[in-house]
Amino acid sequence: MTDPERTRRRRRLLRNIVLGLLGTVFAVWLILFITKGRFLKHPFERFVAAQTHREVKVRGDFQLYFAPFRIKLYAEGLSVSNPAWATRPNLFSADRVDARIAPLSLLFGKRRLYWLDLTNGALDLEFDKAHSTNSWTFDTGKKGGKPLEFPRIDRATVAGTTVRYLDPRMRLLANLKVATIRSTDARVGRAVGVTGDGVVRDTPFTVTAQLLSPDATANRGKNKLVMTARAAGNTIDVAGTLPSIAEIENVPLQVRARGKDMSTLLAIIGVVIPQTRDYRLRSQLVMADDVYRFTRITGVAGATDLAGRLTITNRERIHLDSELATKRLDIIDAAPFIGYNPDIVAAKGAVAAAAATGAAPSRVMPDARFPVETMRAFDADLKWTIGAVRSRNVPISDVNLTLDLERGRLALSPLTFTMARGHVASDVVFDTRPRPSAVSYDIRLAPTPLGRLLAGYGVVEAGTSGTVKGRIQLVGRGDTIHQSLASARGRIAFILPQGTFWTRNVQLAELDLGTFVQKMFENKLKKPVEINCGLVGFTVRRGVAAADPILIDTSKNVMVGRGGFSFGTEALDLAFRADGKKFSLFSGQSPVAINGYFAKPGYSIISKELLGRAGAGLGLAVVATPLAGVLAFVDVGDAKSAACGPVLAGATAAAQRTTKGEPRDDVGRGTTAKAEDGRKTAPERKEQRKKFLGIF
Repeated sequence: MTDPERTRRRRRLLRNIVLGLLGTVFAVWLILFITKGRFLKHPFERFVAAQTHREVKVRGDFQLYFAPFRIKLYAEGLSVSNPAWATRPNLFSADRVDARIAPLSLLFGKRRLYWLDLTNGALDLEFDKAHSTNSWTFDTGKKGGKPLEFPRIDRATVAGTTVRYLDPRMRLLANLKVATIRSTDARVGRAVGVTGDGVVRDTPFTVTAQLLSPDATANRGKNKLVMTARAAGNTIDVAGTLPSIAEIENVPLQVRARGKDMSTLLAIIGVVIPQTRDYRLRSQLVMADDVYRFTRITGVAGATDLAGRLTITNRERIHLDSELATKRLDIIDAAPFIGYNPDIVAAKGAVAAAAATGAAPSRVMPDARFPVETMRAFDADLKWTIGAVRSRNVPISDVNLTLDLERGRLALSPLTFTMARGHVASDVVFDTRPRPSAVSYDIRLAPTPLGRLLAGYGVVEAGTSGTVKGRIQLVGRGDTIHQSLASARGRIAFILPQGTFWTRNVQLAELDLGTFVQKMFENKLKKPVEINCGLVGFTVRRGVAAADPILIDTSKNVMVGRGGFSFGTEALDLAFRADGKKFSLFSGQSPVAINGYFAKPGYSIISKELLGRAGAGLGLAVVATPLAGVLAFVDVGDAKSAACGPVLAGATAAAQRTTKGEPRDDVGRGTTAKAEDGRKTAPERKEQRKKFLGIF
């Protein structure tokens, strides 16, 4: 056989093969066109089930054929099952699906639908309890599976679509309804609305959303989404551009939140923060798996500005990690940190706010219980810097707070700030793991100018160069601040190193009328008196603080105090007395008493001793001469100077000495307030006949 013959033979063979294939294709097309492909119903179910590893059912009419060159798919009662662990049987179901599919798109490139008519479609999207997989990722035997993808759709009518979303770990259930969608030439022409409701951690919510770029969605392009959700009195607005309608992770979203109380917002996810006043916040949110990152936070809560970042990790335990910065904090907005309702504080004051927490009448310490169970349910780390605190009396600035919450143990350590040019460092721990909670307070005040510290209370700073430093160390048990202090034990000590103080203040405390009047007429009221050393100390047992000691040594007198106060009853019963070191003709030598309660302290300069001296003076004037009556008010000036070593060391009364080394007999004999349970304290039992916190 010659070469030309071989060539012709090959050509005939190739032609016959092509004609055979074309004939076969035409025959298949003709059979499908005539039968509408209804006989392919069960093969279609098996094929799609094999591809998705899900059960696929068509319960009504089914058609699959070329019409004429586009694949027509028509199915009534189509359903694709969910995984076995899901709470609903089907991932997807629809009363009717009518589509025209580009044949080559099934083999190459992006899948394309020329036409889609979907009626009463229902989509169920769920995560499993471990949050390790979801219902819309198909198991293909490969790691990670194959996520749900949407094809390009040129023309569509989608009506009656519902979407259900369930996340057991977030305890989130959402039921959404999608408004009817009609598109032509891959253009919808208007926004697509979504409405719905649901429950997140037992809190109902409603949601409305709009897809502002549905044309891009139909072409699997970028999708502009806006959404508003309302829950527990809070409104959250979300806006962003999604790469696809089913893709929201790792996408920056702009979030705005507003409401009456920010604590109700975070309480939805089981996180407890102090109550706030009206708030408005905005931030950028990026979600990645189980991590929610809020960055570029700005806004206000009450009259306090906020900025920073917050990361919420939702794994085995919810964990919050945040860094916040505030330029100016309103002191009323800080009230919730000790249990007050800030709105009540602003409107009615601290006493009313304390009463709202369950505190007894006229109490100022709150009785709000710690949220023990909730504090054990999540962990948190917070660093918060505050430039200045807006306060009427005490200037506070440069606040640095580090908060650590781990399995019910809340530590504010360190918490530092500047107060009246003095530095305060503190460590406060609320450990709710033991019952009742174990609470410790350690507050340290670095040397602080007295004049600056007291300026807010009407004391002029000029003429006072003295400083004060101190420490408060208390430990107690209780599930409220009041309970922890009412059961506390420890020590409170404030030390006054050498400095100056206004003469007027010292003379008034001594009631040295002669010297006071003399200096008033000489216009020397602002002449400073030197403080050699001073100590205001209390020993605290079972919530009762007893003076131990109160001892202030100046160049002209020695001031001592006795008595104490009770954290339990909030009663005050203190008496201060100054004995002169120099002779004075007119001296009351009577204590100045501080009584009443924390919320309403009282002051008294009339005592038994003063009345006794007045009676003695009157008697001398009657039986002798009027001049003899003056003798009852003479101060011989025999006060013993204090050794400053024990004073500056903050030692107890038993360790105090005179400058000659002798034990002092004028300090450390004060009684204390009754314990909250009504039983008498040891000094009270010893002095049964003495008046409660009796005067000298």
